[in-house]
This record gives sequence, C-alpha cells and structure tokens, in this order.
Amino acid sequence: MKNEGQCARMPYLALTSRVTAVGLFLLLLNGCPLPDSRVPPSIEFTEVPEAAFGGTSRMQKIAGRVTGARAQEQKIVLFARAGTWWVQPFSKMPYTPIQEDSTWNSSIHLGTEYAALLVEPAYSAPRTTDVLPAKGGAIIAVATIEGRKSKAVEVPVPKKLQFSGYEWDVVQIPSDSAGVMHVNSPSNAWTDEKGWLHLRIARESNEWTCAEVALTRSLGYGSYSFLLREAPHLEAGTVLGMFTWDPLEAGQNHREIDIELSQWGEPAAKNAQFTIQPYYVPANVFRFMSPPGTLTHSFRWEPGRVSFKTALGNSEKARPVAEHMFTSGIPSSGGERLHINLYIFGKSRTPQQRGVEVVFEKFAYLP
Repeated sequence: MKNEGQCARMPYLALTSRVTAVGLFLLLLNGCPLPDSRVPPSIEFTEVPEAAFGGTSRMQKIAGRVTGARAQEQKIVLFARAGTWWVQPFSKMPYTPIQEDSTWNSSIHLGTEYAALLVEPAYSAPRTTDVLPAKGGAIIAVATIEGRKSKAVEVPVPKKLQFSGYEWDVVQIPSDSAGVMHVNSPSNAWTDEKGWLHLRIARESNEWTCAEVALTRSLGYGSYSFLLREAPHLEAGTVLGMFTWDPLEAGQNHREIDIELSQWGEPAAKNAQFTIQPYYVPANVFRFMSPPGTLTHSFRWEPGRVSFKTALGNSEKARPVAEHMFTSGIPSSGGERLHINLYIFGKSRTPQQRGVEVVFEKFAYLP
C-alpha cells in the first residue's frame, strides 16, 4: 500500500534545486500522482437562457464552469446569436470574470444560440462577428449551446413588402447601435396606397422600437437614389440610414457605403453625412447640414470611387445641398444588399422624447 502521508509531505522537499531533483525521483519511485497538465481547458454551461429574440430590455442569466483555467488571469467572453453573433452583455463590457471556484455567470441578451470563449488577457473581443472565433492563439477554449426551448419562444413570421418595383425584407431581429441593441418591429415598416415606404420609431411595451428594410438581392455597382418626402425634424439621437451591407465580408468593412441623417446625440453637430467605412478614418466621412423638405439623396458606386449628392426637391438634377466623392478605400461589389433603417443611436446623450415617421416616395437604381 502507498504511504499517503509520505506523498502529502513530499512538496516540502523542494527547498533547493538539489533536493527538488531528489524529491521528484522519490515521488515517482513511490507512485505519488503528479499534476496532469495534459488535460485541456474546457467550458461547460450550468444555466442556459431561453431561445428567443430579445431586444434591449430582455436579458436572462447565463452561467457555467471552466476546467483548467487560470482564474486570476483568463476571462470568459460571451456571445449571443441573433442573426449574427453579438458580444455580451455589452460591447463596452465584453469580459466575464472567473470566480475562485472556477464558476462564471453574467446577464445576456437573448438569442437562438449562445457561446462562451475562455481567453487570455490580450484577446480583443469584436462587437459583432458573422463567424464565431475558433480556438487558437489568445482563445483557449470555445463552447456553444442552443438556447433553452420555452413555450414563450416566438419565431418571427417573415415579412416582405414591395416598394418602387423591388422586394424588400422587413428586419425583425434586434440590431446593434454602438453596443446597445435596439428592437426592430415589423409594424414600423409598411407601404401605403400610393406605394410609398413608411418607417417609424414607436413605443411598444414601454420601450422604443425601430424599423429596417433590406432588398432581397444585391444590385452591385451603379446609381442609388432615394426620394425622401418632406423629411421631418429628427431628434439628436435619431438616425435615418441608407446603406449597403454585406454580412459575410468583414475584410472590406462589410462593403458598407452610407448616407446618414443624424446628429449622433450631439444637438450642436451637423445633421447629415456621407461615409465610406471604416468611419473612424477622418477622410472617410463628409458631414453637412441637410435642410427640411423634400430631398433626393443619391450615390453612384463605381470601381475605385463613390460619388454622393443630396439635392433639394424630387430630382438629382435639382440644386445640390451637398456633394462629395471618395476615391480611397472603396469596396468592390459582391454580396451586399441595400438597407434603409430608422433607429435610436445607442450612445446618444439626449434620450429619445417622441416617436417619428419618415416617408420615402421612391427608390431608383441604374447600373
């Protein structure tokens, strides 16, 4: 029989390098177990939220346990899948600490699937990602799990509408704005008897809901024109966007080209901009003042350049309010689709006070 008391006392032999060597030899000779560093770190879930499309106000607890982690150094990064993967609980708070007993827990926005990553301190978490990060480098372990089935799960019924001769999907899953997810309600997007497109921000169940539509197919290079009928006054934190977006092409900043009417929460700022992503490059943004009334916003996308224009009235040939051409960092055409959205900027310093509705009389495209 092995002498368990002797095994317990063996660590005290490590007083000098010479004694350490002798101690290790005696440990092996007497059959005392050594720590097994070959066991890979792993993550398990002990509490899983339901599978649902949440929104900014719907969060549930998620919890789990790690094996083989350095609790004082490594962290957990959580993601929820709602169309794409969103870092949780917020883009400004992407790291969940590991407790001394190897457990972790957090609140998380609802999605259809959840993921937990065990990461080193050097890992920089993306705000969103179309493909979940894989194990390797600063990512030590990855675990995913489907949301818990619940009788309360509501799967949105796809909604489409016809506008200016094109078919559009009405976005019904939450979207992210500067780390804050906002709800898109299907009741906030419709066309009237004239065929004009209406988008609005409205309160539902004590929270603001927004609107977004997307073309069902890609158009590629060409001229895009939007006739905005009697543009209303937008509060400082309200954003009206007309943009291209390719969810699978992160390498070209999702092929995003933007016309945006907003002050981004700053009442003294100019209220409109033309943008080529990434927006944080100063040369990629041209800001200007957009007046009230009927306006035609447009851009022509060609290989190597994008030309923007905003004009008064119902024609691109009318007197221009603003014009600008970008010739650097232009994305190539690919799988992008055109989107139009109306939402509340997540970092706005001025809270939304009332709902708003915008009306597009026409969209036109020429190759």
